[in-house]
Amino acid sequence: MKSPSGSYRSLKLNTRLIIVLCLLSVAQAILIGGFAWLNLARSLDQEIGQRALNVAKTVALTPTVIVGIERRDMVGLNRFAKNLAATNEALFIVVGDHNGIRLAHPNSAKLGKSMADDDGDEGTPALIQGRGYIDKAKGSLGYSMRGKAPVYDLNGENIIGIVSVGYSLAQIDATIARYSIWLAGVLLLAMGGSVFFAITIARRLKREILGLEPEQIARLFTERDATLQSVREGIIAINRAGQITTFNRKAIETLGLSPDTLLEGEQIDAILPDSGLMTMLETGAPQFDLEVWLRGKQMIVNRLPVMQGDEIIGAVSSFRPRNEVDLISQQLTKIEQYAETLRSQAHEYSNKLHTISGLIQLDAKQEALALIGRETSDHQALLELLLNATPDPVIAGCLLGKFNRAKELGLNLVIDPESHLTDLPLTLTQDQLASILGNLIENAFEATRQFTGVGGRVYVSLTDMGNDVIVEVQDQGDGIPEAIQSKIFAKGFSSKGGNDHGYGLYLIHNLMHQCGGTIHLENVDPIGTRFILYIPKNNKKG
Repeated sequence: MKSPSGSYRSLKLNTRLIIVLCLLSVAQAILIGGFAWLNLARSLDQEIGQRALNVAKTVALTPTVIVGIERRDMVGLNRFAKNLAATNEALFIVVGDHNGIRLAHPNSAKLGKSMADDDGDEGTPALIQGRGYIDKAKGSLGYSMRGKAPVYDLNGENIIGIVSVGYSLAQIDATIARYSIWLAGVLLLAMGGSVFFAITIARRLKREILGLEPEQIARLFTERDATLQSVREGIIAINRAGQITTFNRKAIETLGLSPDTLLEGEQIDAILPDSGLMTMLETGAPQFDLEVWLRGKQMIVNRLPVMQGDEIIGAVSSFRPRNEVDLISQQLTKIEQYAETLRSQAHEYSNKLHTISGLIQLDAKQEALALIGRETSDHQALLELLLNATPDPVIAGCLLGKFNRAKELGLNLVIDPESHLTDLPLTLTQDQLASILGNLIENAFEATRQFTGVGGRVYVSLTDMGNDVIVEVQDQGDGIPEAIQSKIFAKGFSSKGGNDHGYGLYLIHNLMHQCGGTIHLENVDPIGTRFILYIPKNNKKG
């Protein structure tokens, strides 16, 4: 069997809201109506009581009453009191002497008797203290509100009697009942209006929360929070005012903030001045896979507006470090370079071995020995150059592999004998520097082979003099038109066509941006393009 609270919770939100608002309206009506009714009754009591006292004081000052009391003229006093009662719509006007003995009363049987015999009031405040007062009591004529005043002699010195004027409480009750009908009507109308507004508000609220019940909203909120925390990207959302409304732990971790940092309610510009979310509130244009710098870190960012109908009510951004993507790309580039080096060397030595084998078979031993000597001498010279130029095996291995690759393509890779690279930059890893060098040389091979052909040359120079590592690579291609020089570093851009181009220079540009370096390119006379890279040794990107 369901408990009352369980039955209530099983109702739909619309029904619950209507019930609560209706009960609230009823409670308000009861409180307001009760207060108004009590206030009305109290006010009428005071008003009628004051009226009775005023009439009593007026009658007490009338010469006819004063003379009548002094002469004990019961007939004249009764006639006068009856007329005044009718004129003032009073229930009664009673006149007594200084002992409180009735001289005038609507009921002639009460004449000559004490005024205290029906309500126990001896009229002491009026007869002894000489002041008027109001009294509510049940007398011989029923419940009434009474005003009593002392009667002084014609000289105004001695109290000679008392006047009591009464108004029936039934009159007050009738007045209250008449006003109560109007009050009840107004309250019922107000309750009806409250019920109407309760239904309207409930329906509007239901639409605003997309028809969901409170339990569904609570479940969705829990699921949303769990989803946010499980996502391995940083997520931040803001409202129309630019205040952060939602974030996950990964956002705090990625941005390098303290784990105890509470972002909710903070202005996005104070946390991330370059977030771009405030611009998103104005434009509403979604942005995907943008590469930006946030708090000194290169990020891949997605931004979306939060819409309510046609209105932008906020924006949300997800972001992840760029180096996570770069790391994979660099590893692949490194593997590719090593594989290419091995393949080139295997192919080159296979050709040489076949040539030597043929010379030996032709009994041209001297020529075979000369060929072996030349090969040994060339490689020995190259190895000595590389050992003198750089002690780093990754850079040396990259250059050796490209040297063999050039021979395979029918090209010549010329390494400046004055090259010197012992002071490696702290702003890039060895693998990243090898990736930059390998991509530049490979692009130079492609340009030289297409324009110059077999015998073309590619020049490489490395130096670490000064505060920067300087890398120069020059090809013998047909140059790069000025119109596209600013575009060649864009992702996927290539003048060669195909889907497998346009990523080498893009990767180089990102790595240079990450380390705070610069790239210069220039067309050289008579043919070719020279790329010059300046890589700071110590200054990391802020």
